[in-house]
Amino acid sequence: MSGHSKWATTKHKKAGIDAKRGKLFAKLIKNIEVAARTGGSDPGGNPTLYDAIQKAKKSSVPNDNIERARKRGGGEEAGGADWQTIMYEGYGPNGVAVLIECLTDNRNRAAGEVRVAMTRNGGNMADPGSVSYLFGRKGVVTLEKNGLAEDDILETVLDAGAEEVNDLGDAFEIISEPGDLIAVRTALQGAGIDYDSAESGFQPSVSVAVDADTARKVFKLVDALEDSDDVQNVYTNVDISDEVAAELDDE
Repeated sequence: MSGHSKWATTKHKKAGIDAKRGKLFAKLIKNIEVAARTGGSDPGGNPTLYDAIQKAKKSSVPNDNIERARKRGGGEEAGGADWQTIMYEGYGPNGVAVLIECLTDNRNRAAGEVRVAMTRNGGNMADPGSVSYLFGRKGVVTLEKNGLAEDDILETVLDAGAEEVNDLGDAFEIISEPGDLIAVRTALQGAGIDYDSAESGFQPSVSVAVDADTARKVFKLVDALEDSDDVQNVYTNVDISDEVAAELDDE
């Protein structure tokens, strides 16, 4: 998965400076609101909220927007929506598995937008459970290298429950069980190591190697799905070799 992650990291950085920034801000703010509603509006006693705020700050979301979202979620300010998490499953080009996590206040709209994005980009919807078994929920911490070696990171986080450290080119990705996520990021903080994000997400247990043409189609589908305001995260089990990633980066 390192090739895929490396390419996705580069792609994310490019996306951060174009029109997608507004959509990214909206999704990060939604995460804060939901975390505050679910576990309380005090980041000190709500690790999920703490991590959602940290990620928003790293992505340059203005502090005023962060604070308003926290208060809305905690009921200190009016205006919070009734967000629901819905998972959709499907297959992309060449049978690649796709897991789509939505956070929406309108189930019908979310389902419609996901279905349209899938069918227009070579994908199709699948029955619940037919794709999700290929993925497992994991804790994921990402951080920029900043001169650190993989051994430095491993030494810091191994005792905290980290399972593996992946090299993403100019960043590292630390994988753990979701229950060990807080311990892993606390270990980094204790060692004075800055990180970009800490959250639980889905990692594929079985990956599918693809060529450059299929990779392009899969990323086009992912882009179309992420264009929906209701879609929070898209996970695939695509495995892109370093060679294919290099070919994509040259475009």
